[in-house]
Amino acid sequence: MNPTLAYKRLSEDLPRREFLKVTGLGAASALWPWGGLEARPHFEEKALLILHTNDVHSRIDPFPASNTRYAGQGGAEGRARRIAAIRNRFKNVLLLDAGDIFQGTPYFNLYKGEPEIKLMSAMGYDAATLGNHDFDLGVEGFAQQLPHARFDVICSNYNLKNGALGGKTLEHKIYRKGPYKVGVFGLGIELKGLVTPKLYGDTKYLDPIEVARVQVGTLRKQGCNLVVCLSHLGFQYESDKVSDRVLAKECPGIDLIIGGHTHTFVEEEVLQHHPNDPSCRIVQAGWGGLRLGQVLFYPKGLGDWETASALLRT
Repeated sequence: MNPTLAYKRLSEDLPRREFLKVTGLGAASALWPWGGLEARPHFEEKALLILHTNDVHSRIDPFPASNTRYAGQGGAEGRARRIAAIRNRFKNVLLLDAGDIFQGTPYFNLYKGEPEIKLMSAMGYDAATLGNHDFDLGVEGFAQQLPHARFDVICSNYNLKNGALGGKTLEHKIYRKGPYKVGVFGLGIELKGLVTPKLYGDTKYLDPIEVARVQVGTLRKQGCNLVVCLSHLGFQYESDKVSDRVLAKECPGIDLIIGGHTHTFVEEEVLQHHPNDPSCRIVQAGWGGLRLGQVLFYPKGLGDWETASALLRT
């Protein structure tokens, strides 16, 4: 079955009760990590909810019954229904992806990434960054699918101006969600050694720490309440290789790092302190579309937030 046709119905509005029944959210209140916050007046209108995925790797269908660990889990349909149910409840929602959209199932081999991009557009993604596997058909291969994208591709530390993606990606973007200005920038891992050079071509890799400092300064000057980094650097390594943990230590001013690449299931946000800055929150939602990450920000005061995070099974 053509996956884009299967998802036409998912763009239709359904009553909230029907969404809750389909997703199981009505009976699974334990999946909501907000605790006593929900009792506050106009909670759903005041909160900012950031949903995130990473390393979906062309996983459109759920994992097969023969999979001993993830049978029946994942798949775009379950994710789409959860997203729709959440949007039906919360007013201010931002949906982001931290890269490696492509590669991993026959859908990619057959359709070269078209259904993946179309499905993300149908789900209403706001932005994604580039992972190393998004270069598996070359810069040109990703560029060919961009006409299907109704979301932004943000990558700050790849200089792409001399290739097919020149002028088609953003260094950062500010999203207005209700009263909030959320600045988003993206960081990709070094492609050398991971991707065949002819596939990434003239793409220039820039130091992610230096780039992040510039982006944070720029977004703060433009009055962002929150600064979010979409990172495909990896959660952490035993070596001194740049990771999300290293980034948070070396670059103050980031409120949230949404990670990818290492396929790490971060069940609750990891707080990484910096001597001159409040804690940076680091999250990652595993891989294969198995989980939909959610991070809730609730304003305590000027520049201060109560937060909670969790991974929802899709």
